[in-house]
Amino acid sequence: MKVVLFANTEWYLYNFKLSLAHELRDRGCDVVLLSPPGEYAARLEQAGFVWREVPMHRRSINPFRELRVIMQLSKLLAAEKPDVVHNFTIKCAVYGSIASKLVGTRGIVNSIAGLGFVFTSRKLLARLLQPVVKGLFRVSLGGVRSTVIVQNPDDLAFFNSADWLKAREVCLIKGSGVSLTRFRDRDRQSVLDRSKPLRLVLAARLLWDKGVREFIDAAKYLKAESPNCRFILAGTPDGGNPNSVSDEQIQKWQSEGIVEWLGHVSDMPKLFDEVDVIVLPSYREGLPKSLIEAAACGLAIVTTDAPGCKEVVNDDGKNGLLVPVRDALALARAIQRLEEDRTLCMSLGEAARERVLLEFDERIVIDKTIAVYEQLTNVTFQRVAPEVQQAGIPS
Repeated sequence: MKVVLFANTEWYLYNFKLSLAHELRDRGCDVVLLSPPGEYAARLEQAGFVWREVPMHRRSINPFRELRVIMQLSKLLAAEKPDVVHNFTIKCAVYGSIASKLVGTRGIVNSIAGLGFVFTSRKLLARLLQPVVKGLFRVSLGGVRSTVIVQNPDDLAFFNSADWLKAREVCLIKGSGVSLTRFRDRDRQSVLDRSKPLRLVLAARLLWDKGVREFIDAAKYLKAESPNCRFILAGTPDGGNPNSVSDEQIQKWQSEGIVEWLGHVSDMPKLFDEVDVIVLPSYREGLPKSLIEAAACGLAIVTTDAPGCKEVVNDDGKNGLLVPVRDALALARAIQRLEEDRTLCMSLGEAARERVLLEFDERIVIDKTIAVYEQLTNVTFQRVAPEVQQAGIPS
């Protein structure tokens, strides 16, 4: 069996899908990784995987350029002859599905982790693009050989209500999962020391719809009222997204002492070991990996009651605090509550990790994903003995 994994960045494949690629290889599959070029492509190849370049520009809406990308992708798939093509994010799902259908791929899986800029932004461009994207969904998604994977019930309801998909063509798998060997429990006792500031991090691509503005406004409010908090941004602006915060704006906030900006962080377990709370005031997500990674490390969670985010926090609030979307004052009050009640902060972190152990272990997510492949292809992806893999004997 050959499986192609196609994403809009090589960084995404390396950080979010490498465990899936390893598991597929352990089950005797040939794995080919596709993405636009970038520095993480070499790391994918160093991990022993075949990587192929797809010259896709994430922000391009030039129809001639985009048609060329689909044709190049079709040629690449025709040469590779995969049994399953698994596409990640909206643009890859549309282009990968069209190309896969053109070459007769046996199984097509589209993971749509949140509906993105087009469906969350209030900008004119987003409103103009919505009917276009829905039209592309209608043309590309669906069919007896296809399955759409979503990460939260709201997105499941969106696709189930679409007249271009049948219910059996959509399934819910919560998130990408988290490696519990890499993201481990930490000593939470230090959070009880109120002589030290409460350390809060927003770890994400620095987009306005991740709630960056609300995080900054909450920081401004609390630094005036209760200066015993440190606000940290971990991540970089995303030039491929129209909703990106600018470098200049972030540097201005940092120079004013509102936040500390770490830029890109490659060692996330180390970061989570050095903070107390993860904050994600996002407007809409698939199921945010940063939240479940932080929860696996025993951090308290403050996030919004938005689709995706609210799936990580229980309704009873025992493993995190939920606040309304776009409400900086409510966000500030939730943070202040944790600063004043450090015991609550610690107990939320303990409960957050317990939920991750039960629901978000990446092994659970990978097994469910491979079950989708098996359903589409009518083939069982069994693990192969190490000596068989080394000999290159087909399974």
